[in-house]
Amino acid sequence: MSPDHEAVELLTQLVGIDSVNPGLVPGAAGESEIVNFLATRLDAQGFGIHIVPSSGAPDRPSLIAIAPGAGPMVVFNGHLDTVGVKGMDNPFTARIEGDKLFARGAADMKGGVAALVVAAEHLARSDSAYRPVLALVADEEDASLGSEAVIAALPGLGVKPELCVIAEPTSLDLAVSLRGFAVVRARFVGRASHSSQPELGINAVTQLGHLLTAVENRAQEIGATGGDLMVTMVRGGESPFVIPDEAECIIELRTVPGERADQAVELVRSLGDVSWNWNCELVASREAWQLQGQGPAADLANALAQDLGTQLDFVAPYWMEATLWEEVCPTLICGPTGGGLHAIDEWVDLGQVRSLTLALIKLLA
Repeated sequence: MSPDHEAVELLTQLVGIDSVNPGLVPGAAGESEIVNFLATRLDAQGFGIHIVPSSGAPDRPSLIAIAPGAGPMVVFNGHLDTVGVKGMDNPFTARIEGDKLFARGAADMKGGVAALVVAAEHLARSDSAYRPVLALVADEEDASLGSEAVIAALPGLGVKPELCVIAEPTSLDLAVSLRGFAVVRARFVGRASHSSQPELGINAVTQLGHLLTAVENRAQEIGATGGDLMVTMVRGGESPFVIPDEAECIIELRTVPGERADQAVELVRSLGDVSWNWNCELVASREAWQLQGQGPAADLANALAQDLGTQLDFVAPYWMEATLWEEVCPTLICGPTGGGLHAIDEWVDLGQVRSLTLALIKLLA
């Protein structure tokens, strides 16, 4: 069987394994079964197998599979977890219509994982100049516990990669950048009073409202530079007839390369009033990423775009784990897509799965 058809066959098997992220859906299956399936397959082909538990979640494993041999190492990275399946009929049964394969995780991102695994297997059996290392991780859809654990484990395994390829869905275009994010919680402390005598209280909700307006006004300026600023959650007040003495909101900042996510707290504070009794805290953040202008990642990105007939111009509006991998080695992003990501009609373009498999084998041979 040719490698491109092997990738489709493997994809059909992968989507048949429930790997819904329990961080998103309490009690969901997680990644253990799919890690064990791939570990068994790759062990039989001579890969060195290392199952890596997630920090604080030992039942959430990731897989490192190192090809035998020598030569500069290239990491093939993909995530094994998926979002939930609410509203889907037979989410773990592949349904193929023409070149579309429908199932949960088909596009995000088991299609990319299948291409990476089959490409790594063929490179390991060939005279490739590269030694592939598969880093197939848990929890990308939530807190990146898998990639953090895998990256921490690599030095102890003697893995010093020259390059990382991430097969997240891009319609086979090559990503040039992705945005980072910061989540800030703003809390207001007022003073309660009867609502018939509001002058005796300090209305925390009113102060929050002023902040919402300030965020909206600043969002236009930030949007002009490619970022985003928005309020996504609000809470305040406990009952009618009482001036609220507490309120809070969640503010999200999307950053572009060159901006630091940790500057979000300072930005939010600058929108407030010195008379308020309030505080801001950074709840979560990830930095933006940009493809290096030269070096092994840029070289392979250009070669892939030429071979696949795609573009080197994809600007991802959302965050992916390339930021984490860039701290290890030069990183690029290119993977198959279809439609319905995180929706009930998710599907992947099988032609793109086949094309990526063959291109990686050809260009890294």
